[in-house]
Amino acid sequence: MGRPGGLEVERASNRSQPHSHALQLPRPGLPRRPSGGSMKYFLPDSQDLVDPSFDFDRERRSTTRLRQRDDLYAHEIFKDGVCDGLLVSKGIVDGFGATGGRYTLAQRQRLLRTGAPDFFRIENAPGAKLPIMGDCGAFTYVNEEVPPYSVDEVTEFYLDCRFDFGISVDHVILAYRPEFDEPGASIPEELRKRQDVTLELARQFLAKQQGERLPFTPLGVAQGWSPKSYAHSTRELQKMGYRYIAVGGMVPLKTPDILASLEAIDSIRGKDTRLHLLGVTRTEQLGAFARMGVASFDSTSPLRQAFKDDKDNYYTPTRTYTAIRIPQVEGNPKLQKRIMAGKVSQEKARELEKGCMVAMRRFDAGEVDLESTLDVLQRYDELCDVAERREVYREVLADRPWKSCPCDVCRTIGHHVILFRGAERNRRRGFHNTWVFYKELQRDVEAAAIAAPRGASSRNARTRLPEVGT
Repeated sequence: MGRPGGLEVERASNRSQPHSHALQLPRPGLPRRPSGGSMKYFLPDSQDLVDPSFDFDRERRSTTRLRQRDDLYAHEIFKDGVCDGLLVSKGIVDGFGATGGRYTLAQRQRLLRTGAPDFFRIENAPGAKLPIMGDCGAFTYVNEEVPPYSVDEVTEFYLDCRFDFGISVDHVILAYRPEFDEPGASIPEELRKRQDVTLELARQFLAKQQGERLPFTPLGVAQGWSPKSYAHSTRELQKMGYRYIAVGGMVPLKTPDILASLEAIDSIRGKDTRLHLLGVTRTEQLGAFARMGVASFDSTSPLRQAFKDDKDNYYTPTRTYTAIRIPQVEGNPKLQKRIMAGKVSQEKARELEKGCMVAMRRFDAGEVDLESTLDVLQRYDELCDVAERREVYREVLADRPWKSCPCDVCRTIGHHVILFRGAERNRRRGFHNTWVFYKELQRDVEAAAIAAPRGASSRNARTRLPEVGT
């Protein structure tokens, strides 16, 4: 685990929420069809890395560790793939207003100097080269009257980063009102303005990309407030010349609303037009998505659920489990307040915390039984004044899902993956979730392709990504 240094408290992995989003020698015309595969998953970047030197038993790092040089991205952890590409947001790199970026100044300068392929060490990903898609991070400026970035600023960012795909500047519409499709409905001016701004910026973006033959594949963004308005945006983007269109603003929508909007888009979608869903997963609808031209999507949900969800923290192919919470005494603000107030003995808290870690290690090794382990965990929960979790923990400990998981995370760190405790464990569990999600996605895509009727129209069957450079 590297050379251990001083004791280090892991920090919680708080992170902003990116929304998701594409080198070829661009030229006017239709995208060429690549060989192989359909429905691609882009993993959004938020500088989630793990330290391979971290010693989980001693809670120490190597004294020689340098984060950018030594820490690993998800695509460097696994011997097989964990995604089909990466999504990098200008909002995550730069930040905007009160929403701080996830990059330090040094990291940002390094990204712009070396380009994204080198910065993310894409050569270390297994299999084919991972394409990288760039977007603006519209959710970071959703409350602004107009987007804070110009087309020139965004294209310069994409060029400096050497992205393969680039998404036009957009302005999110967070108001889904299908009743506005009714005849005579009064549509708020704010919604129309955001859509018009998004379309005009897409027009400028494509004109610059084509006019200067910029080396990335352009995606125009369709924003809307209803099925018909999404169809209108898509129609206008196709008129401009876009054949790869990112559909935005759908993150908060319910599945029936997403399907209704995609159906409206599909009714006017050209046979060579592909769609990318920004921030939308819904893998149970893969077959429907594919039939309606969806070629790719992005989502951070599998990773974020590892440490943001109350219950569904650990994925398996058949179900999810709740992670075992063993908070660090020094890293738990709520517990520290109780200690400072004299309600809890710090010595007692540390003793119970250590007891939980020992109990989990011995349980994993088969040295103590289930009930004894649950007793130890419950005593620490009571001290921390948290809700009763004994029966929830019984479920995951009885099944020990990490024992049967073949992923590189579970095989390397064992039971530590199920512990909700600091960024090193929580992020690795997020990487595990993303690996499981991606494997299930591949299986679902293959099953959907097999189940597709032989008579399905070629228009609906063509859901592959445009090749870089088209």
